[in-house]
Amino acid sequence: MAITAQDVNRLRQETGAGMMDCKKALTEANGDFEAAKDILRKQGQKIASKRADNATSEGIVLTQVSEDGTTGVVVALACETEPVSKVEDFKNLAQSVLDAAVSTGASSKEELLATAQADGRSLQDHITDLMGKIGEKIDVVSYETVKAEKVVAYNHSNGKLGVLVAMNHTNGTDVTEVGKDIAMQIAAMKPIALDKDGVDAATIEREIEIGKEQARAEGKPEQMLEKIAQGKLNKFYKESTLLNQEFVKDSSLTISQLLEKTSKGLTVSEFKRVAIG
Repeated sequence: MAITAQDVNRLRQETGAGMMDCKKALTEANGDFEAAKDILRKQGQKIASKRADNATSEGIVLTQVSEDGTTGVVVALACETEPVSKVEDFKNLAQSVLDAAVSTGASSKEELLATAQADGRSLQDHITDLMGKIGEKIDVVSYETVKAEKVVAYNHSNGKLGVLVAMNHTNGTDVTEVGKDIAMQIAAMKPIALDKDGVDAATIEREIEIGKEQARAEGKPEQMLEKIAQGKLNKFYKESTLLNQEFVKDSSLTISQLLEKTSKGLTVSEFKRVAIG
């Protein structure tokens, strides 16, 4: 069966695949459009399998907060190279991932990927299709949600970093601006936990051992090492836990003090920082 340019163009319009891929698929399928679509999908599956171990260090991070300000979502769609992250189809797919997350409230990445799209096929199917078209690994590398009395989101200008900040109350105060300031603080200062109670035991043990080794290298007596290490650990808490960090816009305040100054009893109950690269 002769494959016409119109046939190839029609398949391209319906699938978004390249002209040569469409022509090859139609030829292999003897002009059967549905069979050709299946061939193109299998091509995506082959690429997904072949590139499964490839690193994905580029992509897009998107955030969205519900209209009532109580629920926030952040998703990260990753690819292998920067040019792909700027392709319109990739951007549209990232938006589809966010839309699915917001509309379904999926409880996990796996549930999100299984979400049915407008054509009845899953979100994962659409990701696989785009892998076949582009020839790179594409993956949802992060999906996080938070719920609180007030949630504020921040997207960095490079499109590769997103932050959600959950605050415990508003008490009639507009806390949006302070929430944005804190989100930007999280983006820049990369806290590992809210406060020292959120730091895992392995990290604490490692920091104590590092403190001891540093003191030992400085010639401090053995009986003083534990005390010195505890002092260094307290410094670590101040630098690495959000509520104890100095506010970057006013170093006379910690984040905890900034929140209390804004509204009595106000605090951050949770945060999510998602970055690609």
